[in-house]
Amino acid sequence: MAILLLLSLTTFAQKTLKGKVVDENQQAIPHASVKLKSAKQTKSTITNNDGTFTIEQLDFSTAHITISSIGYKTLSQKIELSTSSTLQIFTLVNDNTELQAVEIVGRTQKDYNSEYSFSATKIAIKNKELPQAMSTVTKELIADRQAFQLADAVKIASGVIPSSFYNQYSIRGISQNEEGQIINGMRTRQYYFLQPLTTNIERVEVLKGPASVTFSSVDPGGSINMVTKKPLAQERHEVSLSAGRFSTVRGTFDFTGPLNESKTLLYRLNGAYQDAKSYRDLVNNNAILISPSFTYLPSDRTAINAELIYSNLNGTLDRGQPIFGAVAGVTNLNSTPISTSLSASGDFFSSKDLILMGNLSHKFTKNLIFNASYMKQNWLEDLQEHRTTNAFATDITGAQVSSLVGMQFIQRKQTWSTDNINLYLNANFDLGKTSHKLLVGYDGQFWHKIKGGGQNAARGFLLKDGSVTSSFSVANASNYQTITYNGKTLPRPNVSYFDLNNPSYTVRNLNDYTLNVRTAIPSAMTTTEAIYMQEQIKLGKWSALLSLRNEWFEDITNYNAPNEAAFKNTALIPRVGLTYEVNKAINVYGTYLKGYQPQSNTVTLMPSTGNYVWTAQSVAIFRPLESDLKEVGAKATILEGRFTVNSAIYEINQKNILMNANDPSNPDLLVQRGADRSRGFEVDIAGFILPNWQLNASYSYIDAVIVMDRDANLIGQRKENTPKNSANLWTRYNFDAQSSLSDLGIGFGAQYQGSKIPWFTRGFEVPAFTTFDTALYYTPSKSHVQIALNINNLFDTTYWLGAQNYTRLFPGAPRNFMLTMTYKF
Repeated sequence: MAILLLLSLTTFAQKTLKGKVVDENQQAIPHASVKLKSAKQTKSTITNNDGTFTIEQLDFSTAHITISSIGYKTLSQKIELSTSSTLQIFTLVNDNTELQAVEIVGRTQKDYNSEYSFSATKIAIKNKELPQAMSTVTKELIADRQAFQLADAVKIASGVIPSSFYNQYSIRGISQNEEGQIINGMRTRQYYFLQPLTTNIERVEVLKGPASVTFSSVDPGGSINMVTKKPLAQERHEVSLSAGRFSTVRGTFDFTGPLNESKTLLYRLNGAYQDAKSYRDLVNNNAILISPSFTYLPSDRTAINAELIYSNLNGTLDRGQPIFGAVAGVTNLNSTPISTSLSASGDFFSSKDLILMGNLSHKFTKNLIFNASYMKQNWLEDLQEHRTTNAFATDITGAQVSSLVGMQFIQRKQTWSTDNINLYLNANFDLGKTSHKLLVGYDGQFWHKIKGGGQNAARGFLLKDGSVTSSFSVANASNYQTITYNGKTLPRPNVSYFDLNNPSYTVRNLNDYTLNVRTAIPSAMTTTEAIYMQEQIKLGKWSALLSLRNEWFEDITNYNAPNEAAFKNTALIPRVGLTYEVNKAINVYGTYLKGYQPQSNTVTLMPSTGNYVWTAQSVAIFRPLESDLKEVGAKATILEGRFTVNSAIYEINQKNILMNANDPSNPDLLVQRGADRSRGFEVDIAGFILPNWQLNASYSYIDAVIVMDRDANLIGQRKENTPKNSANLWTRYNFDAQSSLSDLGIGFGAQYQGSKIPWFTRGFEVPAFTTFDTALYYTPSKSHVQIALNINNLFDTTYWLGAQNYTRLFPGAPRNFMLTMTYKF
């Protein structure tokens, strides 16, 4: 009896701790580590999706509790326990440690909103203080949407319109011209054909308007900067496996943490693998990505980061859907299935990319900081494709046969090497009532097109003597070999026509072609060097951002080879921005800045598709692309800081636009348009409606027109590939812990785009569309697993992202799903 009584008393004395972990905005922190320690025992647990936890069977009254979570300062304090079941609230404080002006340690917040940028001004600046619009897509939004490729991530940003299947966008109504990507504020060089992966991306920043003063020669509409994931001081491991429609299988992993007890050496390792087909015939999309990075913090004054990105993208270059020509002036976009592709079995496109980056930040004094960054990139392209000549067949009399698409065969290999150097010094000081952040620096970019590249092409028509001619002449029709099609006589093409009435995807015998265009790609070097000065001045509620950049540009054709020729340009590029703090929640701003893009043989600016890049004649003979931005806007936090709202009204002007003349008889002919103007309004919203309900939304109105052109009929017409209205929404709601659905979350998205004019024809219009997406998330309590089911294009809407002409339309994906299991440990 005594033993039973003792056990009963002991059981009666045991206590339970119920708690909830929240941040400073009272938002729940899931998966936080909770450790309770006394002289008698130690117990641990993690918080649920709503931030709650329970620790039972405690036989002590006083203990020490430690709560930690990535992105927050560790809470460590004594706690008194009682037999009551009162819920105790524990608040963690954000750990927003920022290392100088180079982002070396990873972002710690875990939501759809990012409050700062390093690359927009080369200093750590809050977005609210930046006098220029910038949309940000965080890794959390990327993960919730299963946005495996860049286009799926950036499409939710205001004014960003994917133009095709390529890594190509219209931003604020102006084509993204630059071929390449901006990574951590530094420009790389590769074709835009295949989409980059997002597995190693911390956030995507879309800096609106020309940003030549920041990123050098970049696009007038805006620049997309991908910020890579950096090491964290806390252990975190994540593995995901996915499977979905179109035979898609993929896996990703993300490991990070300290490598020593002092946490002065940190690492991060990201990787991805995908094996996927497509809703498009003969199109593959396979990829491998490996990206390790290391951060070394030898002292509180110095931080060093080294990072490697290796990507191997293997797929098919998808040139789009061909349709029949207009009948009686009417174009039917559904005249062929959206799956129809002009590719042939055996076509491929391989893009191998190796990037090494290093960053150093050293604090000489509290207010004097030196930063240095270097990037080395090697890129290799290997291409084999069948593609259209951008024209329908003609019969022997010159009459168009709109069911046959003219074809050509292309082989290409090329290698590039790119170097980026950024050196700058930050000095922070006060003068009277003003505070100053002064930056002076040097940028160097060196793009080298290496000898040994080449392109072969089979195109044109066969003559009776067995030779090949590039074009067909009705006057000399008797000299051509001929074929018969539906009772019509046609000149025999070097590469067989594609029959839209009867598509054939048999394996081609390349020996049947005559490679009549053989081109050794000439070596080239483009150098861009600049010195610049920037100052942020604050006086009371006013803040000014002033920048001036002097840039020297040189384009060298036949680099280190006979007949070397150099073309030089120089420019002085200003930026003036002014911000006023209306109150603690609202800032208003105005800005003026200029953009500058010299033409070069290492860049083929879209919408130009000219092939100067393959010739010894430099495209630098054309005038540089020049632009300017005038913008006013407001940035605010509302609803007790739960939401950020950024809005802007702008005007962008650009001139000297290089375009393809769209002349089938001369496919390399370029023309330089006079000028374009884009005006518009946009707004981005991100935040929490409730602690368990998050939202990201945007809207954009764009009025973009041609104001000068060699063709007077185009003046005042809408710019190509630009909808006037577009809107995007994504929201996620996690059910409350007291609900019977507490382990579930739901996501919902919508995208709207207005109609667009194709790039190279005004004969038809790409129609407006609205699509809906949804997701279901299952996260069992007290587990490290999440299962997510994403369904895109829920109602199976047929739509087109954009078009170039009748033989190149880009249909969106039909309804599809992705099932993903993620394990965090």
